[in-house]
Amino acid sequence: MAPTPHGHILTDRELTPLLELVLLPGTDGLPLQNAQVQPASVDLRLGRRAWAMRAGFLPGGEAVHTRLENLADGEIDLSGDGARLERGRVYLVELEERLALPSDVSARFNPRSSAGRCDLFTRVLVNRHPRFDEAPPGYRGPLYLEVCPLSFSVQLRRGDRLCQVRLQKGDPAISTGALRAIYRETPLAFRGDRPLREDEVLFGDQGDLLLRVGLEGRDPAGWCARPNAPLLHFQSENHHDPTPFWDPVHAPEGRCILHPEHFYIFASSERIRIPPHLAAEMLPVDVGIGELRNNYAGFFDNGFGWQEDANGQPTGHGTPAVLEVRAHDVPFLVEDGQIFFRLRFFRTNGRPTSLYGENRKSKSYRHQDLTLARCFRSGGAG
Repeated sequence: MAPTPHGHILTDRELTPLLELVLLPGTDGLPLQNAQVQPASVDLRLGRRAWAMRAGFLPGGEAVHTRLENLADGEIDLSGDGARLERGRVYLVELEERLALPSDVSARFNPRSSAGRCDLFTRVLVNRHPRFDEAPPGYRGPLYLEVCPLSFSVQLRRGDRLCQVRLQKGDPAISTGALRAIYRETPLAFRGDRPLREDEVLFGDQGDLLLRVGLEGRDPAGWCARPNAPLLHFQSENHHDPTPFWDPVHAPEGRCILHPEHFYIFASSERIRIPPHLAAEMLPVDVGIGELRNNYAGFFDNGFGWQEDANGQPTGHGTPAVLEVRAHDVPFLVEDGQIFFRLRFFRTNGRPTSLYGENRKSKSYRHQDLTLARCFRSGGAG
């Protein structure tokens, strides 16, 4: 397949052949599996070794193992049944995979959806690079994941997938003008079963759409994490009754008040869909908002919310995005239709072999609404 004329994110057509070449198993690592490959990303797995940390730290000039010598409180073995990671503590986990990037390929990382919905704060560090959640072109070496369970203590084990990586050449971002042209050809946002007209959509200036929180028409309108919940078994699909972990949030007249330092899950007002040749990332509208923090899982692979008829023409009305939100400082009023996040779009190198949710043995969030993580029984997916 000929590359796109601008920068692009690699799709599964390119990612699968790169397993064991660019994405490598660790020294005693488990072999990589094709099931880790998504349309434009690869799931990464927790390795055997983890460390309880006295504090997190900024990445930078020193190798991560040097920081461990100064800040680690003890090593934890995640083999077998794994280990309990306590709510509110910071941990560092060596990932199962290593990187050997070519000089023209960089990497970016995001939490996976189920990690975000369990309020597991995660970010990736690489040796001697000053920014979280990215690796520069040509990086060769280990990957480490900082993990902080914020709402629930959690049982994690080797092989659990909390984050994902996307590999890219150049800058894959598209312009707002290009996004408008795509929208005219095929709407990307719906209200109910009606596509939003271009003049009803708020376009940002970075190839993004500004989207809203949806409270009306849902009961519950959201979920709030309960304090003092039991231990969460992350890897066990459909395992937990959600009642000990979550309280329903009701929004009479389309509004509710968020309490400080509580974690909430809501859904977007719009139903969205990602075309097969694009991917997207969910980002805050304004990172300077003081009362809210949006813990977005982040990355949407090609085909999220997308359906096609027998002739390959788009059908359906998209899928809501799920929002992970924490209030800070003071109680904060949230109202239906409030602009809450933006969805930034990126080129991929053509259409992947499989769109999001296709050919998966486990459930996906492809047809979600207000859906909890895969470990919960109330319609949770993964």
